[in-house]
Amino acid sequence: MIDINLTSKRAQVPKICVIGGGSFATAIVKILADNKLRVYWWMRDMESVNYIKEFKHNPKYLSSVEINTRKVRPTNKIRRAVRFADVVILAVPAAFLEDAMKSLRPRDLQNKVVISAIKGLVPSTNDIIADYIHKTFEVAKSKIGVIGGPCHAEEVAREKLSFLTIASGNAEIRDKVSELIDCRYLKTRVSTDVVGTEYASVIKNVYALATGVSNGLNYGDNLQAVLVANAQQEMTRFINTVSKESRDTQASHYLGDLLVTAYSQFSRNRTFGIMLGRGYSVDSIQIEMDMVAEGYYATKSLYKVMEKYNLDMPILRAVYEILYNNKPAPLVFRTLINELN
Repeated sequence: MIDINLTSKRAQVPKICVIGGGSFATAIVKILADNKLRVYWWMRDMESVNYIKEFKHNPKYLSSVEINTRKVRPTNKIRRAVRFADVVILAVPAAFLEDAMKSLRPRDLQNKVVISAIKGLVPSTNDIIADYIHKTFEVAKSKIGVIGGPCHAEEVAREKLSFLTIASGNAEIRDKVSELIDCRYLKTRVSTDVVGTEYASVIKNVYALATGVSNGLNYGDNLQAVLVANAQQEMTRFINTVSKESRDTQASHYLGDLLVTAYSQFSRNRTFGIMLGRGYSVDSIQIEMDMVAEGYYATKSLYKVMEKYNLDMPILRAVYEILYNNKPAPLVFRTLINELN
């Protein structure tokens, strides 16, 4: 039996640290507080910390959600947030993870369970988050897990029925973390496929960018359906190449996550793509949205992984050409359409 220390010595239930101040982090904090868990919540912005303490709402993200400050302790001191926690949930954009955790050392995460709710790769290494945490902070793989979709934070905030998948190679972690976040409006499933679940959570954002571009170029539902069908095939080839574990990519944390991100009005990656298709520059979109679209950063990292494995991925390549080679979206899509089946 592996001691994963999910029960604090000072209480009957584990204490949780959530790292991140965005929409998904806020949704996770809401879920945990609704389940009567003690939450230490780190966010970079001290003004937001003070606002939450006084007014019980995150001023920047999901501001309609009331934060139970009897259960939630916001702070901008990351080591303080991590110190008393049994479980650390990472929910910052992947592009900013290294900076957010730069003051932490391996000893700070010793004997803690670390769960990634991040939908991106670490740009400097192109690692999935599970691998980055294992390499950088010496956290055993048996104490690492991943939260996958399909789930939008906005619907969690509205308490609309949502689903999350907890993936870990450790059955105790899968079951316990699933138990911690399962509630009236959030149902959980479990998986052993950490690598596949994490890559699926990342690559679906790229495909949402593609469906957004299609929409912005005034293509219709018919092309979008073909794009998504091809994206599913492309995602399956990619995941099965980088990780040989047996899996069914028709399951909800693969296909379902792809569908909701590609079609939903709440998908910031789809919105980003729509604006690209309408001719906006990347810089102007980022200013206009004032939110991070993980697919933008993920495209570059995934492209490098694609090249490493010599994979044929027309949709990923098309998005990369638009984002990083500044090729006109109409021209790129005319070429892409001829490569779809």
